[in-house]
Amino acid sequence: MTLHGGNIYAFAENLGCSPSDIIDFSSNIHFEQAVNWCELSNLNLVPYADPNYTDLKQTIKERYALVENTDLELFNGASAAIFALLRFLKPENLVFYAPLYGEYSNVAKEFEWNLHFINRFKDDLFAPVPKNSTVIFVNPSTPDGKIYDVDALFAHWKAANCTIIIDESFLDFCDVPSMSCHIESYHKLFIVKSLCKFYGCAGVRIGFIAGQIAPILKLRSFEPAWKLSSFDMEYMKAALKNTAFIVQTQNETKRLRAMLEQVLIDSKLFEKIYEGSANFVLARLKSDEFDLQKELARFKILIRNCDSFDFLDSKDVRFAVKSETNIQKLAHALASVHV
Repeated sequence: MTLHGGNIYAFAENLGCSPSDIIDFSSNIHFEQAVNWCELSNLNLVPYADPNYTDLKQTIKERYALVENTDLELFNGASAAIFALLRFLKPENLVFYAPLYGEYSNVAKEFEWNLHFINRFKDDLFAPVPKNSTVIFVNPSTPDGKIYDVDALFAHWKAANCTIIIDESFLDFCDVPSMSCHIESYHKLFIVKSLCKFYGCAGVRIGFIAGQIAPILKLRSFEPAWKLSSFDMEYMKAALKNTAFIVQTQNETKRLRAMLEQVLIDSKLFEKIYEGSANFVLARLKSDEFDLQKELARFKILIRNCDSFDFLDSKDVRFAVKSETNIQKLAHALASVHV
């Protein structure tokens, strides 16, 4: 299986078909878009874009109701934001609430940082953390999509004077509040956000980090100008203003996620469906004596093997929430699998 979702090109090449033929359950990008990019065809691409991204930043602040004394820095996607923030902070002790995105551990390997892992599935989340450490928590979590009540944990981390990074890249799929409301009262809190996942535009690479004004200004001083294209910025401004898309997507995610979970249960191939609320479902196979991806490849269906995540193995697989039609195709494919 592929180690990362979304590589439909290598998968299609192996099958000898076009990438457009692949039903991609591996990538948790929303399958619908908030903007028809053709409506931006009159965009003037001749002048340099505003290097301060003023209009886009204001649109983001309005969309997410960011509090006073909050600023943000934009990046070419959340992955770039993660690398920039950790390199800026240079933490001596880094605490991962795992499993979580591989990008965090990838950048940590480049530096001689002390890494501490807390297993979200088995360990006490309130276990002591090193004083003055940097903690990273993903909410909703990945790859299981569970929503956590982070307020109590936030107080726990503050008591240890931690720098706190909360990744909310999939929070928009769930109707729950952001922890960004705490930025004003704690200068060592940073919120990481991807915009392409919820708005269904993986090719538009925009993510941001929100924090208090002073630390964000220091972070910005290390960043180059013109990281984002004029098209990307105009597209994202239009997407953020499509408020009807928010409620529609949250409601559809609940309905389709429940349908996907039922398909997995009905297949009788899985011993466990992990609790979650985001637009993907983590499931654990009953047996590791067959390759589910190989079985599903006959139907040109790509899924995500989660053995690259800490504390998971090859029996753990993730399915993104897709359209009703594609979920029905998955059900048909799973019915053909015999263990």
